[in-house]
Amino acid sequence: MPRLIAASLLAVAVAAALTPVTTPAASADPVTGPPFIVHTEWVKWGDLSSLRVYPTYAGRVVAGQPGTIAQGDEAWTEVLAISPDADIPGMREQFMCHWQFAEIADPGKSSWNLEPWRPEVDDATMFSTGCNPGGTEEPF
Repeated sequence: MPRLIAASLLAVAVAAALTPVTTPAASADPVTGPPFIVHTEWVKWGDLSSLRVYPTYAGRVVAGQPGTIAQGDEAWTEVLAISPDADIPGMREQFMCHWQFAEIADPGKSSWNLEPWRPEVDDATMFSTGCNPGGTEEPF
């Protein structure tokens, strides 16, 4: 089952990379424009920290579309404006993985959780682990 999920995520990644951006400019359509993030919240899971990132409706809509890397970069800027301490190696990569696949693989998940303790990995490993390299997703 994990290989099937990994293969599906990899196929979506390839399709997303090859698909031109077709999302209207943010100012042209307020439903799909910024802000993309409602708020963030640092939480503890045992001794480990996790940053919960809560996307707006627009964030979920745009994140579920291929070819929206530029909007993902804007959303990451919003995360850092809210939680500047999230600027830790590997966190942006986890966020972009969630941006590209969370609403496809697990639509409507209440938050996209990023952990500073996860290892930095290449894109293929990031996607094949469901954006959770170095361990399973936290149980909360």
